[in-house]
Amino acid sequence: MPAGEISVPGTLPTAIAVRGARHNNLRDIDVDVPLWRTVAVVGVSGSGKTSLAMGTLYAEGMQRFLESLSTYSRRRLTQAQRPDVDRIDHLPPALALRQRPPVPGLRSTVGTMSEVLNVLRLMMSRLGSHLCPNGHRVAPSLATQSEQFACPVCGAQVEDPSAESFAFNSYGACPACQGLGVRSEVDVDTLVPDPGKTIEQGAVLPWNSGGRRLSMYAAGQLGVRLDVPYRSLSTRERDIVLHGEPVRQQVTLSGRDGRTVQLSVNYDNAVAAVERSLRSDNERTRRLVQRFLITRVCSVCHGTRLRPQALTSQLGGRNIAEISALGLAGLREFAAGLPTTLPAELSRMTTGLLAELNGRLTPLLDVGLAYLTLDRAGASLSTGERQRIELTSTVRASTTGMLYVLDEPSVGLHPSNVAGLRKTIAALAGNGNTVVVVEHERELIRSADWVIELGPRAGASGGTVIAEGTPGQLETDPHSIMGPFLAGATAVPPRPARGDPGGRIAIEIGDLYNLHDLTATFPVHRLTALAGPSGAGKTALVLDSLIPAARALLSGSALPGHVRRLDLAGIRQVVQIDASPIGQNARSTPATYSGAFDQIRRVFAESGYARRRRWKPGHFSFNTREGQCPTCRGLGHIDLDVQYLPDITVGCPACHGARFNDATLAVRVDGLTIADVLGLSVHDALERFAGRPPVAAALRPVSEVGLGYLRLGEPTPSLSGGESQRLRIASRLRSSQRGVLYVFDEPSTGLHPLDVATLAGVFDRLLDAGATIIVIDHDLDLLAAADHLIDMGPGGGPDGGRILVAGTPEDVARAPGSATGPWLADHLGLPVAGRS
Repeated sequence: MPAGEISVPGTLPTAIAVRGARHNNLRDIDVDVPLWRTVAVVGVSGSGKTSLAMGTLYAEGMQRFLESLSTYSRRRLTQAQRPDVDRIDHLPPALALRQRPPVPGLRSTVGTMSEVLNVLRLMMSRLGSHLCPNGHRVAPSLATQSEQFACPVCGAQVEDPSAESFAFNSYGACPACQGLGVRSEVDVDTLVPDPGKTIEQGAVLPWNSGGRRLSMYAAGQLGVRLDVPYRSLSTRERDIVLHGEPVRQQVTLSGRDGRTVQLSVNYDNAVAAVERSLRSDNERTRRLVQRFLITRVCSVCHGTRLRPQALTSQLGGRNIAEISALGLAGLREFAAGLPTTLPAELSRMTTGLLAELNGRLTPLLDVGLAYLTLDRAGASLSTGERQRIELTSTVRASTTGMLYVLDEPSVGLHPSNVAGLRKTIAALAGNGNTVVVVEHERELIRSADWVIELGPRAGASGGTVIAEGTPGQLETDPHSIMGPFLAGATAVPPRPARGDPGGRIAIEIGDLYNLHDLTATFPVHRLTALAGPSGAGKTALVLDSLIPAARALLSGSALPGHVRRLDLAGIRQVVQIDASPIGQNARSTPATYSGAFDQIRRVFAESGYARRRRWKPGHFSFNTREGQCPTCRGLGHIDLDVQYLPDITVGCPACHGARFNDATLAVRVDGLTIADVLGLSVHDALERFAGRPPVAAALRPVSEVGLGYLRLGEPTPSLSGGESQRLRIASRLRSSQRGVLYVFDEPSTGLHPLDVATLAGVFDRLLDAGATIIVIDHDLDLLAAADHLIDMGPGGGPDGGRILVAGTPEDVARAPGSATGPWLADHLGLPVAGRS
């Protein structure tokens, strides 16, 4: 009997059984998660989705996996704290794909992150043609597969380059930039920012600190005039200041008492003074001269990161740098044509290496990354791009029996690429894994085998399972909040047209990435959305062009070189709001960030108890010695290092999590201590402090952006990207909006359809107050709510960079050539252009 025909025991578990989960706001829930299936976890923001998927399932699954390792290994791994749960049965080992993958280092590129470059380097080594010492090109053959071979033209011995010879993180690195492709150099334009000053007045900044002033006097001995404006110096004098030789000079200094002293000084020109400071052991000194540096492409390798020898080998007529500059789609086309250029005797090796290359490329193309190039720096990738590269690496691993937890994998994904992401997720589950997806994208939820919905609301009002079943069952479940949206309901009701904007921001771009001779306009006092596939040029247009150009114009500086013209149409301030974490630790809270805590501390300082002791508001801060618990120093918890086990976070035994000392906690206002107030939600605090306008005024904007469920004292670094964005918006709501341009990058990240509706309401409030808003997003509810929509494309990379159509959402939906139109038309219930 074949092994595949052996029956599966009926006793095998079919679901992960979670019992008594209480992590964060989970309310002692019991839930079964089907095994070997794709399970979507949905719910409004703050309902407990991430607490169940990441905080409970992943944390416990990863911990059990780590327990199988040796003590030695565990001591060297970062380990998460175990979740608060009674038990979890049948839980597989777990891996997670987080919403915010770490930003790669300077040595990371798309090629290294995806491991495509590993295969390409091996192909270049085995299938490439190499130069002999006398400059003859040796074509690949069986003879060239040995460590050394003879040149068929001149007989010279050729050392066969290994794959590492083409690695910029190893033997192939450019010696000038050590494989980084860029070098930090002194920017001479920053050394003399005010040429109207004389050198004696401090015109040459690097000479203004400490002993560096002696170089100024040495320059005088070399013939440089110190008492005339720098701009009046001759070319020779300026050359001495910036690039003069390091000679020894005798200088005479006069004191206030008339005495003179002669010193022998080593002259350091202005550039050399900066370079010497960079080599200093003093960190402060090195930090002070960073302002004089500029990062430029390495003049030796021209950005390829590789040593010259690595660029002499060729594969299919191109060197490895030229191949790495191809888009991933272009790379696949290039690779497909290689067999016809290589000898038949290497066909078996060629077939194997091409199969390996395609195996790495296909998942990347499936998730819409065809426009990326292998030489693209990893740090320049968006969050969604980094997340999708991680996901494709996971798929290639071909594991079985694992639990994969994916947190918002659709971040930054255009509707046209969702099908590819569905295929990738299905491949994970089809290989015998369990895939749990925290998601709001309706197409991904509809493709799941099972859906678990948490709610009904956020924070303390969430944390329960309100519905579960197949996507079809949720559509008709009266308890489900997501069900109607899965059935086709729209989140944002139609918005009335705002009429003529009265002015337009206009920008003209020469050449940047895939933008060439592009002109774009944005109506003022309106909501403009930019849509289009990943890599279409949205970020290049707004974040890399409009924002820096606007800030330069407003500050009186020169426009970026690639921006030809900019008309701001009355805009006086630019505010960019992103989804990065707020604060670094538990000391940053919604109360402190909103400014409400300052007012609350004043309320407590005005109490009779505090007045009698002459306590100021600072006494009621967990960041001051007067108010904080001395044991935990105001954190409310203590981290215990138990060596090979994960650090254990326990409540402070002295203050029991209150964060304050006993004397401070003795003060009560309306029956509450300062710690009790930090435990209130924003909604509850608004009710409690309704009679105290300064407190209510600081908290009301937080509630109005849909964050009323947040506790005043919860750490802001733990907030989701969407929550961080809305908290930043709240901090701006009380300011004047006239002449303000707001720019949002993917503001719908992590937002339930109802939260998108709340966000659209906040946008309306900003617009009514006179603001102008530009958003880059893919959420169809948000795109449909825009006053003006710009659709870019039609593809990514070289296939993008064009504005396909601009107008109302309805105009874009009806446009035949629109990249976003077909999905927007379906969303709006309009006929799709070109579809009969």
